[in-house]
Amino acid sequence: MTSYKIHPIVMGTKIFDKGMMTYQHDYGKQYVIPIYCWYLEGGDIRILVDTGEMSPIRSEDRQEAIGGRIYTFEEGLDRWGLKPEKIDLVIHTHLHNDHCENDFKCVNARFVVHRKELERIHDPHPLDFRYLEDYIEDVEENCQIQVVDGDTEVAEGIRLIHTPVHTEGGLSVAVETDQGTAIITGFCVIQENFFPPAPVKAMEMEVIPPGTLVNSYQAYDIMLDIKKRADILIPLHEPRFAGMDTI
Repeated sequence: MTSYKIHPIVMGTKIFDKGMMTYQHDYGKQYVIPIYCWYLEGGDIRILVDTGEMSPIRSEDRQEAIGGRIYTFEEGLDRWGLKPEKIDLVIHTHLHNDHCENDFKCVNARFVVHRKELERIHDPHPLDFRYLEDYIEDVEENCQIQVVDGDTEVAEGIRLIHTPVHTEGGLSVAVETDQGTAIITGFCVIQENFFPPAPVKAMEMEVIPPGTLVNSYQAYDIMLDIKKRADILIPLHEPRFAGMDTI
C-alpha cells in the first residue's frame, strides 16, 4: 500500500473566542487558530486537503501566536516544488470559506466534496454564515467536482470518513503513513478537544465537541470513534503543527 508524508502549510489564521473551538468551555478567552492546507506526499498524484485562505493576514503577532509562518497559497506550495495548476486532487474536509478560497487556482484538479456540503454551500442555514458559494463557482462550472455520499477510498492509502460533526458533510481523511493511520479531522477542533484538561475529564467527558456543530451528542460519539481509529490524530486547527514541515 502507498505510504504518505503529511505536510501542514499554514494559509491563514483566525482570532476569536476559544469557545468557538471547545463546546461549553473556555468562553471569553481569546484564541488564535491556524488555517491549514495539507500536502499529502506519496503515490503518483499530487494531493491537497483543503486550500486555505486566498488573502491571509500575515503579521508577526499572529505568527508568534501559532508558532509558525503564514504563507500565501503559491508560497506554501512552492516550498514543496508545487504549483496550483499541477495539483491533481483536492479533498475538502468541508466547504466553509476558509477551507476553499484557493480552489479556483487549481485548474487541473479534481475536487472531492460530500454531497451535503455542496447542497449547503448553495443553500446555507441562517445560523451558518461561513458558506460562500463564490469560492467554488469556478470549479463547479468547470465540472471539476466529484461528489461523494459516504465513506470511500479516493486513492490508494487514502480513505474518506463521513463525520458530520462541525458540518453535515464533513469528511475526515485517513492517510496511511509509515507510522500508521493518520486522520485529519473533517471538523474544526484542536488537540484539547480530544484530550480535555483535568476539570473536563472530571465531568466524565472523554472529548469536547467543537463549539460550532450539527448535533452535540452525535459529535461526541463520532469524535470518540475517530480517536480510537487513528494512530496519529491531526485536529484540523491544532496550532502545534504550524511549526512543522512534516507530521
